This record gives sequence, structure tokens and C-alpha cells, in this order.
Amino acid sequence: MAFTKKAKTFHRETGQRNALIRSLARSLVLEERISTTEAKAKALRPFAERLVTYAKTNTLASRRLAQSRLHDKEAVKKLFDTIGPRYTERTGGYTRIVKRTKRGFNDARKLAYIAFV
Repeated sequence: MAFTKKAKTFHRETGQRNALIRSLARSLVLEERISTTEAKAKALRPFAERLVTYAKTNTLASRRLAQSRLHDKEAVKKLFDTIGPRYTERTGGYTRIVKRTKRGFNDARKLAYIAFV
């Protein structure tokens, strides 16, 4: 049976797509709000929320999991020191996607902000 794919491919190979999501997540953690396309923001949301869930527990194992996903020590430090403790009482929904009205310059793509709540 042919089942539909869950994830957006963005017309990229797997390694490029993983690097794109990792880079967007790193920027989101460091800046706490980024502007990107709506499709990329929707693909980034589950990845970023899983990272915040790791940061809530603040154990060595969760730090290593976050480090293996982000590949950036500075971002992991900020994630566990400032972002994780902020959401200890919250059970989910750590990010918000706000659609922008202005379109992209070249191809009229839909733009959006993704930020922590």
C-alpha cells in the first residue's frame, strides 16, 4: 500500500533537510523568535517542542539528547538554563506560529514568525 508521507521534504535530500531543521531550531533557541516560511515553521514546531521537553527534565541524558539534535553547545546551554525552566508547569504547546501578511520577494511564499510562548 502506498501511504502518504508525514514530513515535508522541501525538495531536499534527507541530510540537507535535517540540517535545515537543525539550523532553524538553533536560531529559534538563540533568538527566541525567527521569521521563516509558513511550511518551514510548521515542520520546525515538533522538533523545537521536543527540545523544550528535554530541557524541562534537565538531566545528563536529556542534555546529551539535545546536544545530539542541535550540535551547538551555546544553544543547548541557553535551552537548559533559560528556556527549559520557563515551561516546567506547562505540559505542551511551547511555540506559537504567527502568519505574516507580507509575501516573499520573489515567489509570493507565505511567511510566518515562530516564537516561544
